[in-house]
Amino acid sequence: MPATSRPQSAPALSHRERQVLAHIAAGLSHKQVARRLGISVHTVSTYLRRIRSKRTAPTVAHLIRLSMTEDVAAMSSPGVRPGA
Repeated sequence: MPATSRPQSAPALSHRERQVLAHIAAGLSHKQVARRLGISVHTVSTYLRRIRSKRTAPTVAHLIRLSMTEDVAAMSSPGVRPGA
């Protein structure tokens, strides 16, 4: 099995989880992600907790790596930059 594919038994990420993951991987803070998606900071944390329960991603570095294997980079808005 290629290193970039996820095991068949791993639950799929929801569309919103993938959006949150893409923004976090782009370097945005929880507050910035919340503002961009029109949700609360608490909800961003909840989505990240769900992502971590579905995948092994204990750190932000792991989340960024996960975003590359899940191919969520295309989901973030064009021109997303940290601190924006």
